[in-house]
Amino acid sequence: MQLFVIPFPVVDPVAFSIGPVSVRWYGLAYLAGILAGWLYGRRIVSRADLWNGNPPMTVRQADDFLLWITLGIVVGGRLGFVLFYEPSFFWQNPSQIPAIWNGGMSFHGGLLGVVTAVYLFARAQGINPLSLGDIASAATPFGLFFGRIANFINSEVYGRPTDVPWAMVFPGVDDLPRHPSQLYEAALEGVVLFIILRVATHYYKELNRPGTVFGLFLIFYGIFRSVIEEVAREPHPGHPLDIGILTPGMAYSIPMFLIGVWLIWRARRKAALAA
Repeated sequence: MQLFVIPFPVVDPVAFSIGPVSVRWYGLAYLAGILAGWLYGRRIVSRADLWNGNPPMTVRQADDFLLWITLGIVVGGRLGFVLFYEPSFFWQNPSQIPAIWNGGMSFHGGLLGVVTAVYLFARAQGINPLSLGDIASAATPFGLFFGRIANFINSEVYGRPTDVPWAMVFPGVDDLPRHPSQLYEAALEGVVLFIILRVATHYYKELNRPGTVFGLFLIFYGIFRSVIEEVAREPHPGHPLDIGILTPGMAYSIPMFLIGVWLIWRARRKAALAA
């Protein structure tokens, strides 16, 4: 029997309004994540000591990349949600596709959008795309953290029913106490993943083996997402990949894990051959 349930801290999804324009916390969270990631990425590029004295790009190029990666996150994240999770709904309601202020962004779609932006910008600027991918990966946990907080405020992608002492009843869902899985993901994907990548970039100097930091990001995100999906997060209802212990998030994360392992193997092999 559930003896105690933490009240859900209901927050108005609209942060403030200016005349007819409403600014939502969801949009502010994405803005905060993108800006924090950009500033951190600039800092990494400016630290020549992290690159054995030879950064792969300039701070000016990092500034120019901000627009590219923003488009990759927003367009990829939204199209990923439309195609991976709710294709039938948006086929019938195409006018709702641009309505990102109502929630509905896919990390895996956003990842594909960012990878596309990284590749195209690197090709255009003559930058090693793996090095640019390493920088983007090191900065991504900021966006993941704020994005999960936005999910929590929106009472979306909530957890499975549970009797843990910190369970919450999410408004607009049902009366069952549930895991606040958004907060678990904010902690793992945002805080813990940032620490892991920070140690890799600043202590082990893995930026000098292009693809390693990107590979670590893919591996640990895939692990964290799969663990949360298995034990705490409510699967997307009616999704064809919700089969037994498999969930859509796990299915989309397995290729990430495998690619991450390959990237690290490839980076270490190239470094060994160059030694």
